[in-house]
Amino acid sequence: MTTLVSWKSMPDVHNGLDQLLQSAWNAPVVEWSPRADIFETESELKLEFDLPGVAQSDLELVAEKGVLSLRGERKAPANMDQYLRVERAYGPFSRKFNLPESVDADRITAQLNQGVLVLTLPKREESKPRQIQIQA
Repeated sequence: MTTLVSWKSMPDVHNGLDQLLQSAWNAPVVEWSPRADIFETESELKLEFDLPGVAQSDLELVAEKGVLSLRGERKAPANMDQYLRVERAYGPFSRKFNLPESVDADRITAQLNQGVLVLTLPKREESKPRQIQIQA
């Protein structure tokens, strides 16, 4: 499970492991996990997943008990036996993220557009910074 933290504090394990396995066996990794970019503004967190070739009907998104779960499947082409080389991963995948208390899970939205899934996680009003007027 992934905690929503700054990318600078996490090593890029995915790319290194993928490259190691692919160079050792010259084959794609069977288990796969879609890459995600996460960024924050004053009012929300956004998660963007690369999911080319994944249909909306093959995705499931659930927020429950402080955990955001994304599950899905990229289906292999019917003519896969004709391929000479396969570098893209196919099959089921899942990602889980611990939600910070500042996120309002009831207002999370998701949009799939041109193979990119964008999740918008609004922050609770009480967690947003506010300007305090100083009285004279």
